[in-house]
Amino acid sequence: MPAPVDLAAAAAVIEPLLDAAAAMALRYFRSDLGVHDKGGAKGYDPVTEVDRGIETLLREGLAARFPSHAIVGEEHGTSGPADARASWIIDPIDGTRAFISGSPEWGTLVGLRVDGVPAAGWAEIPYLGERFSAVGGDGWFTRQGQRLPLRARPDATVANAILRCTHPAVFNAEERVAFKRLAGAVRLQRYGGDCYSYCLLALGLVDLVVESSLQAYDIVPLIPIIEAAGGIVTDLEGNAPLTGGIVVASANERLHDEAVAILRG
Repeated sequence: MPAPVDLAAAAAVIEPLLDAAAAMALRYFRSDLGVHDKGGAKGYDPVTEVDRGIETLLREGLAARFPSHAIVGEEHGTSGPADARASWIIDPIDGTRAFISGSPEWGTLVGLRVDGVPAAGWAEIPYLGERFSAVGGDGWFTRQGQRLPLRARPDATVANAILRCTHPAVFNAEERVAFKRLAGAVRLQRYGGDCYSYCLLALGLVDLVVESSLQAYDIVPLIPIIEAAGGIVTDLEGNAPLTGGIVVASANERLHDEAVAILRG
């Protein structure tokens, strides 16, 4: 029988690596960066050497400590044993467009999946000095030495909800119509945020986040954080969005059911 994955040991390794990644990102934020377009015919998709450098830093640190684990990153693909029980999912800068535009709403995402299930996740928001983490079902918000438990709003409904989405361009034409229905039913709707929108949901400040065209590294690290706060995140069919696609994150189950029903029409 394979040895269990030690989540506490995983946290002890990744947290100082996130400190180093944050320091690297801040050295180059709002500076004259070289920005490359990796999207090509699919459309503009910016990447910087900071994205690549942070992922390399994290990959090397994790591989040295956990050689039996796989690593999946946005910039450098997959490495490690093909049959690994544990896999690390890395988005070195979630919100590269925000990063190169000088907005503070970007972060580094790292998730740990065990036997295919998201078991731990971290969202580092360097410019704001904030870290959101969830390990084995316990979630925490850390800032300036203060550590508080995560808690989404248990009483939020569609009628009083705050809804966020990074940008309407993430939706196709059909999805845009569905999103407009939901946006018209909530109390307040705002654009922007990237990964930070999900973090605000886990703090009880945002109630719904709906997005599309996501990749696994955009959402898998955030699933444990949302769930540890009491929230729920699925696709429109109620499945865990382990491969990305369209994602609905909600502060509680009742709200989630209401929102999905409106989106599905």
